[in-house]
Amino acid sequence: MRNTLISLTLPALMIGWVVGFGQEAVAADGQQVLVVKSSPVGASTTLGGTVVPFREVAFSAQMPGRIEHISGVEGDWFRRGTTLVALNSENLLAKRQAAQANLSKARAAYRNARVQYTRQVYSGSQMASDNMGMDMPRLFDRVFTRPAADMAGVDNPELTRRAQIYAQGTQIDQAKYGMIQAQAQLRELDASLRDTRSIAPFSGVIVAKHIEVGDTVQPGMPLLSFADTRHLQIKVEIPARLMPGVKKGMILSAKLDVGKARVDTRVAQIFPMADPQRHTVTVKLDLPKGSPGGPGMYAEVMIPDITSPEKNLPTIPKSAVIWRGSLPAVTVVVGEGRTEQRLVRLGGLVGEDLISILSGLRVGEKILAVGASHTTSTWSGAKTTMDGSEDPATTY
Repeated sequence: MRNTLISLTLPALMIGWVVGFGQEAVAADGQQVLVVKSSPVGASTTLGGTVVPFREVAFSAQMPGRIEHISGVEGDWFRRGTTLVALNSENLLAKRQAAQANLSKARAAYRNARVQYTRQVYSGSQMASDNMGMDMPRLFDRVFTRPAADMAGVDNPELTRRAQIYAQGTQIDQAKYGMIQAQAQLRELDASLRDTRSIAPFSGVIVAKHIEVGDTVQPGMPLLSFADTRHLQIKVEIPARLMPGVKKGMILSAKLDVGKARVDTRVAQIFPMADPQRHTVTVKLDLPKGSPGGPGMYAEVMIPDITSPEKNLPTIPKSAVIWRGSLPAVTVVVGEGRTEQRLVRLGGLVGEDLISILSGLRVGEKILAVGASHTTSTWSGAKTTMDGSEDPATTY
């Protein structure tokens, strides 16, 4: 039964408590009073986790060089596409100019080879002095030398002509391959130039910086870590035996290390394989926007244990819980016109509005429905230490 609280009222001007059939109870200051009852609550386990960014990337050096530029320090925000770290690239730029010259040279050789091929097809000659003597050598070659060689059987002019055309075609191919090689060298240098820049893949902040301007780095050395801290998650390692009770999309209660704030988290990702040494499964849970804290902080998550039997535990509304520093408490009615704030140990959520109590509160006790401080309040369940502060360890 989820309905575990009985509402009782009393006229607001009366001091004390009158409880009768069909009546409600109201404190002297108008606060609603609830009688604590128990509900069957499934067993749960509290596991520690870490708040992590939704997206994070670690930049490392891809090539040797000297750090020339760093855009900022830890905590600085940058948009996607911003250059975060830059290495000196003067030597690469010089090599790129040489590669660009080689590419232009290869293109010129390719154009010349095509022209020579066309010339050979339409007016080819095997003689070196084709254009000397007002075309007399070419004329003599065509009219006397070639026919005489063909008649003597020492040469085949047609076969020679085809061989010359094929040789010119080969020069075209060689020039083309030279141009492709120069283009590949240019692309390689462009890739090396890109490796001298660490560019933000998404909008975020620098969370860790490992270098300074002027440092000399080698490939593999860490440069900086960059993360999107607008969206946070809790990363927790859950024992494999508890995984049957965890499903993607379910809501789990978590307690953050900032002000001991409790928030509802949603299971966003369940890793498909358990760790072979620790036998745990990594699970990530989405934190609501605006949650306190930041990456790296400690958090506790309530994990349901469906392998254990249910227990009857006191349950109260979440609104009845007040926080004294980092410790949860409730306002308990102890007599006529008197209340006290008592430290309790919280369990998991029961439904959307109730929370179970592991210790500090018994079934049948009366509490205020909305936590508040009263001038007549006293503290119970806390041992006073030598310096006058209260030891929360004794309240559990």
